[in-house]
Amino acid sequence: MAVGCRKSLLYCFIMVVVLTGKGKGQLVQNFYASTCPMAEALIKQAVTTKFSQTFTTIPATLRLFFHDCFVEGCDASIMIASPNGDAEKDAQDNLSLAGDGFDTIIKAKQAVESVCPGVVSCADVLTIATRDVVSLAGGPLYDVELGRRDGLISQASRVAGNLPEPFFNLDQLNSMFARHNLTEIDMIALSGAHTLGFSHCNRFANRLYSFSSAAAVDPSLDPTYAQELMDACPRNVDLSIAVNMDPETPTTFDNVYYRNLLAGKGLFTSDQVLFTDSSSQPTVNDFANNPQDFNSAFITAMRKLGQTGVKTGNQGEIRRDCTTFN
Repeated sequence: MAVGCRKSLLYCFIMVVVLTGKGKGQLVQNFYASTCPMAEALIKQAVTTKFSQTFTTIPATLRLFFHDCFVEGCDASIMIASPNGDAEKDAQDNLSLAGDGFDTIIKAKQAVESVCPGVVSCADVLTIATRDVVSLAGGPLYDVELGRRDGLISQASRVAGNLPEPFFNLDQLNSMFARHNLTEIDMIALSGAHTLGFSHCNRFANRLYSFSSAAAVDPSLDPTYAQELMDACPRNVDLSIAVNMDPETPTTFDNVYYRNLLAGKGLFTSDQVLFTDSSSQPTVNDFANNPQDFNSAFITAMRKLGQTGVKTGNQGEIRRDCTTFN
């Protein structure tokens, strides 16, 4: 290469670009076309089987993807199990992650390993499985870019402050999502994932019993909905009790989440603020009235989120078992 550089600076520059590109690696569709062409079909089959056993598979897997990507990037660090209870999944903010999400990825990875051992990363399995559960719930089917490698760090201490909280205002939401190159529209679209799944009462109890000195109940809550929540979540209720995040169509991926916001039926403060804040309200109105706009924005945001902090090329590893480092 030194000779080439003396002959031509342009040649030298081109070689540096090519070598750098190879070292960094890129996510691409059909990444496993030659090394494991059955990968996506095997994962879909495993996810569908798990879904036939329990609907929780869908919201649990979707939430797992979010929590993984927001901490250390999309590298399956959330999957690591530590005998010392100090891995990412052991952090306070992750203790409510449903076991069915972890089990879905473990089973999907095992299905792929049986055919293509040591080829498909857990991070890619999680990405594909997330795409598949959205589709199984009636949401849009979209292509995903692959080629992620699994991370080598999973620490509970690195979680705090890196996940959106249910009490966040719009500025806090935008700031956190912006760290991952996600816009306000991306954030609002990704919040639509709350059309599925459930939440434990303690995550929103302050809106029912101790909102402010002026009002015990959050005035942005529809009164009838607030009473329904109080009936389901009385004071000092068992922490294991949970309610659907979408009270209207909790098992369908649709745009009803946004219609709920218009009606004052956002479960979290961070949900309802998307409608009460004048900056984000037009987007909520659009998504509530135009499901195709929501689906399109959701696909764009999910593909962007899936690029967050990825390890490619020679970074990280391909785990044989998603729960332990090689």
